Amino acid sequence: MSFPPVPSPRAADPRGTGHRPIVPGPAPEPVPGDRPPLTEPPRGTPVHPAPPPVHRGRLTAAVLCLVLGAGLLGGAAAGVWLTTPETEADSAERLFEERRSLWRELPVEAIFPTELAGEGAGPGGADRHWSRVAVAPDSDCVDAFDPALGDLLADVGCHRLLRATYVDDTESAVTTVGLVFTEADPAGMLALARDIDTDDLDARADLLPRPRAGAHPAAIGFGDRQRATWTLRALTDVPVVVWAVSGFADGRAVPEPVPAAEAVEKGADSAAALAGLGHEAIGITDRIERRLRRAAAGLVEENDAAAAAPTASFIPLLIRSAGHTDRSHPAVAAGPVPPVGGLA
Repeated sequence: MSFPPVPSPRAADPRGTGHRPIVPGPAPEPVPGDRPPLTEPPRGTPVHPAPPPVHRGRLTAAVLCLVLGAGLLGGAAAGVWLTTPETEADSAERLFEERRSLWRELPVEAIFPTELAGEGAGPGGADRHWSRVAVAPDSDCVDAFDPALGDLLADVGCHRLLRATYVDDTESAVTTVGLVFTEADPAGMLALARDIDTDDLDARADLLPRPRAGAHPAAIGFGDRQRATWTLRALTDVPVVVWAVSGFADGRAVPEPVPAAEAVEKGADSAAALAGLGHEAIGITDRIERRLRRAAAGLVEENDAAAAAPTASFIPLLIRSAGHTDRSHPAVAAGPVPPVGGLA
């Protein structure tokens, strides 16, 4: 007769509770559809709260408001700027800046025409007529003046220098007229004009401008020793100094030049006065100055003086006058240059 095996005694509960110890075993198979069990992240892993949901409608509205607000502020600022009245000083500065570029924007004919009519400009009110025989390329003022005049003009700065030479119908007188476009503001030009007037600077022989010779027989020998009379003016509505110097077309030297204002006085008996050279210098200066002022006024009124005529650049081109060709510049001497807007 056999007996069933006697079961072994239970292991004692190490905690003294009388319960069985939990023996780890294989994890149960997941049932489809159940949520995955929650697990704790490894220790040391930072825990971040979930970001709040983004409401795209609110974000779009906020951006739109920001853009509209910036636009309104910018428009208000522009309106204030546009409606702020321009002061007299600001207006003068603006006009000076516009007029400083006249030398570049106007055709040469607008400033130095091929022919100049001088009704009543001669001695005793006689009519005069002048023909342009040379135009110098635009340049700076380096070596363009005697030292004393160069120092005087240095106070207002030299932006650009333009020069042209004319002869009268009898080809007995030759005159170079010049325009110095300065860097000065209205106050600077006013100060220079006052100095010239109060100190008689236009009568000082050491402030005598230099001539510009040309290939025309009446102008080919026009140099420093041939200077007989001159003018010198500082304009206050345009940043320009206008000057002219006249001499004898036969090339004779003049040991003692006299200012044009003195040469046209009644009873003046200098060689320049008797030959009417003072009238030549003043007559040409007056007409070139008036043309410049008209051009400046047109630039302000239309704000586009260059639209009515070709753009000017004082480059050396072929100059023809009374059948003569000005070949005083190397670029011209090389041969004919087709006429383009500007010098002609």
